[in-house]
Amino acid sequence: MLVRLTWGYLRERKWKVAGVLVLQLIQSMASLMLPALNAAIINDGVIAADIGRIWVLGGLMLAVTILQVITIAGAIYLGAGLAMGLGHHLRREVFTQVQQFGRSELHEFGPASLITRSTNDVTQVQMVVHMTFTIIVMAPIMGVGGIIMAAAQDVTLSGLFLIILPLLAGFVFFMIVRLGPLYETQQKRVDTINRILREQLTGIRVIRAFQRQRAEKKRFREANDSLREVWLKIGTTWAFMMPVVQAMIGVSSVAIVWFGGYRIEDGGMQVGALIAFINYLMQILMAVMMAAMMFMIIPRAQVSARRISEVLNIPISITAPEQPADLPPSPATIELTDATVQFADANSPVLDSINLSFPPASTTAIVGGTGSGKTTLVHLLSRMVDPARGTVTLGGVDVRELDPAALRSRIALVPQKAYLFAGTIASTVTGQRGATEFDEDRIWRALHYAQATEFVQKLDDGLASRVDPGGRNLSGGQRQRLTIARALYRAMVEDTDLLVFDDSFSALDFATDQRLRAALPEAIPNTAVLIVAQRISTIRDADRILVLDEGRDVGQGTHEELMEKSETYRKIIASQLSAEEAA
Repeated sequence: MLVRLTWGYLRERKWKVAGVLVLQLIQSMASLMLPALNAAIINDGVIAADIGRIWVLGGLMLAVTILQVITIAGAIYLGAGLAMGLGHHLRREVFTQVQQFGRSELHEFGPASLITRSTNDVTQVQMVVHMTFTIIVMAPIMGVGGIIMAAAQDVTLSGLFLIILPLLAGFVFFMIVRLGPLYETQQKRVDTINRILREQLTGIRVIRAFQRQRAEKKRFREANDSLREVWLKIGTTWAFMMPVVQAMIGVSSVAIVWFGGYRIEDGGMQVGALIAFINYLMQILMAVMMAAMMFMIIPRAQVSARRISEVLNIPISITAPEQPADLPPSPATIELTDATVQFADANSPVLDSINLSFPPASTTAIVGGTGSGKTTLVHLLSRMVDPARGTVTLGGVDVRELDPAALRSRIALVPQKAYLFAGTIASTVTGQRGATEFDEDRIWRALHYAQATEFVQKLDDGLASRVDPGGRNLSGGQRQRLTIARALYRAMVEDTDLLVFDDSFSALDFATDQRLRAALPEAIPNTAVLIVAQRISTIRDADRILVLDEGRDVGQGTHEELMEKSETYRKIIASQLSAEEAA
């Protein structure tokens, strides 16, 4: 999985990859030459008292060392560039894929897991690729080359490798088998921590209002303790591994010196060769250690690569057809015919056989209890979900035959939660972050119709006033009016067939609510308006009102018609207004 995930990116940069491999090969060969040159200095220079030979071999060692430094620096530079570029590529791919998700894909992963996969998991893959180009490429060259060079110094003493290397390799393999499941558990528990933190930060007011601080602290503590537990297991495994490996290296060095001393005493080996042999042993064991470190990290990277691949490879439920139909000319009517929505894990439909149309310049309202399917109907119009039965058409064309992006360009939405991106008032209304020039007249008209002109004019910097992420520096009503202005800014000029207010008036007072709705026909004279609301005063003047109950259409008509024939509507009215007010 890790190779498949990274190969597509690295294949397009094969010359850089080849450059890293060549540089690592050169520096590894240089490292292998140094102990042999050192042995030659001892045997041919020091013991023979040949100063000239020492200078010549010493100069050669210096040149080889400089070459090694240059090639190491070049390999690290190219390897780091490839790894950082891969991380950038994967984050972009995950972000692009998530932007295409429909409701079912978002529900399957959840926001917390998607955040972890696009940050922590990508970092793990990026780190492994970086270490691959700086360590693992060098490790086999150093290991195999060290064995060959050590055997060249003394074949008999090299027999110790037949005992040392299998013991070390077996121990490392045992550690890898143990660490793999721990890393997978760790990533899942990081997901849990992210999810709980996100829930608690988002719902901080609810937690305080209902005195849930103690319960939420306990919930976070349990998740944090479980993450600490798996981290301790991983850390304990590493802490156990390092002393064992160091002990094996120490025992191996003692054995080399012990048996090497007998070889020198017998005249079968020179002093310089023994020193070179010890250096080669260190290089071989360091190569094994580097490979062990990589194999310790690879299981975690494999888990991360699998999690990233799950996001990138999940089938998208809402896709554009191979040859999308042309958009009908605007203004066009959006119509639902026997539209039924039922999710795979649900026992009953969320929406059942809904028939509704949105002609140009009309105002339609939807009312119903919590869970009646109002928001799902909004998602159906913008094709965030597809109907299990029935159709949704735009100008007579089934929306499944259209490109979803093109369809959504004809629908302006004021969401239930007023979220504003960081920037200025101007960039918030226009959606053009980073732009320096704006159509100020159009912005002020949108603010005027959204009843936001008064408070914006009072700000010190006017349209240039700062907006914090989420609109934290604004009140709820101000955020809501800017969100409405953002939708009106687009709907006033661009081809927009439907403007949807998804329970968007709840943060407004009655007077502002009334003035805003009265201004809509002037602001968008040819655009259909859909108002989803709980407040009867907001919807009573609509041309048509749809009453939903558990996903079923239990009544359509004007306020007066529904008062006569819909028991459900009368109950909703009775809960808010007196009989005189309702009439």
